[in-house]
Amino acid sequence: MSRPYLALMALLTFSAYTLFTLLQAEQSLLQFGLQLLAQPDTAQVVIDLYLMAWLAGLWMLQDARARGRSARSVLPYLLLTAVFVSIGPLLYLVVNGFGRGAPQRA
Repeated sequence: MSRPYLALMALLTFSAYTLFTLLQAEQSLLQFGLQLLAQPDTAQVVIDLYLMAWLAGLWMLQDARARGRSARSVLPYLLLTAVFVSIGPLLYLVVNGFGRGAPQRA
């Protein structure tokens, strides 16, 4: 993806919606997560979401190494992924698509 306009659009839209919902929420993000884990059906969705987040984190680490960067450079994206799931990988795609070159091939 040379210019990740779709990822940028998704990042901006989803981030704005996330901010809106956080400002409207009557409970903390942690309380909301614990409430979701209290029921088996919603817990399954949360587990599924975090499995995908884990896979995205592995992909970001491998991509950073392919680009000649350290795993440490991915830490902010991994932290965002741990809290907001989609925002970390989307931001990674946008930053690397607009600001840096393609992965180096050996």
